[in-house]
Amino acid sequence: MSELTYALKEAYVTSQPVAAARALEAIPDRLLAASTEGLSPRALVGVLDALPSSRTGAVFTSLNTTQQLGVLQDSSPRLAILLLNGLSDELHATLFAALPPPLREDLERLQRFDENTAGRLMDPPFDAIRVDMSVAEALQVLRDSGLRSRRSFYVVDSGNRLVGKVDMQALALAEPHDRLSDMLDELEGSVLATAGREEIVGQLDRYRVDSIPVVDLEGRLMGIVRYKRLFEAIESVASADLQKMVGVSADERALSSATFAIKRRLPWLHINLLTAFLAAAVVGLFESLIAQFTALAILLPVVAGQSGNAGSQALAVTIRGLALREITTREWRKVLGKETRVGIADGLALAVTCGLGVFLWSQSAGLAMVIAVAMILSMVAAGVSGALVPILLTRLGQDPATASSIILTTVTDVAGFMSFLGTATLMSSML
Repeated sequence: MSELTYALKEAYVTSQPVAAARALEAIPDRLLAASTEGLSPRALVGVLDALPSSRTGAVFTSLNTTQQLGVLQDSSPRLAILLLNGLSDELHATLFAALPPPLREDLERLQRFDENTAGRLMDPPFDAIRVDMSVAEALQVLRDSGLRSRRSFYVVDSGNRLVGKVDMQALALAEPHDRLSDMLDELEGSVLATAGREEIVGQLDRYRVDSIPVVDLEGRLMGIVRYKRLFEAIESVASADLQKMVGVSADERALSSATFAIKRRLPWLHINLLTAFLAAAVVGLFESLIAQFTALAILLPVVAGQSGNAGSQALAVTIRGLALREITTREWRKVLGKETRVGIADGLALAVTCGLGVFLWSQSAGLAMVIAVAMILSMVAAGVSGALVPILLTRLGQDPATASSIILTTVTDVAGFMSFLGTATLMSSML
């Protein structure tokens, strides 16, 4: 090929990168190397940036090593990461070793998506469906992709920016010459690659969709988080919350080392110890009363245990509501009102059962009355605190699942002890 031909090809690709990218899309893989021969990295960056992500890998691997290294140095971080992620381990290592150290360090840092982000959960888009395509062209792309189970697909513009989605049924019923630009549905959510799993779960609940597109800061489509991955994210969030609620690190696993588990659990156990002393101090205030009526010491765990169970129920429901965006902190009055009503109803029912049981055991109407009143008071306090703890943590910008049960246990123990022993003090003449 003459120098003039190379110069003309370079000028065309540089001035018309989108058109050149469309031409490369149609060229078989075996002819890509000849088509890109002699092109400068600067010209190639423009073409690769306009290509759909499903095609960039084939074009990039067809380049020689000099072109590849030049492209990585001249391209944007988004494009460089996209290109590197599509390489084999061997080629990836070879190119990385040849890059300048500062650039290599930057790309290594950018490639590391956190474990709980959309960048780790996403699948690459199977192909680019562009907004300027006709229905016939889009259907051909879908046929070539081999996919058969998608209900919709995402549409990008010439710069690979996400512009909307098209329903598969609508596409099948449209005329071949219709344009996708006339069939676009409004996007139902999108997330950045750095978005956490909680945000992905929130998008799923808000829009009730089967997939969430992942975009970069410029709105370019990077990948798609499918329903299966979303479901796995929900399971992961739920299991992590269960661990955090009892003061266990979310990243601890069943087979984590004992040293790792001790380091993560021991601080919270010390906090729990301090709160236990607080509850014990409340009991100590009524030491003389308990010494006088020893039956109170026997019944004390009954009130505290029921109060703790009721608080845990309210806590679980409230945390789930916050996590799934069913409620926000603005609904705190409604939540507290509901839990107060539940506490009163449950307390009355348990007061009858517990009071009757204590009377049959002790033959003391006064003791039965004390525990019945304490049961109502403690159940109301437990329900209110179970709802209030996660709402307050959320309002303060903290994770509501973080050791909520430890805080709640302290509150319910203190409330249970205080309601039972306080009532006994006021009604001591009946004991």
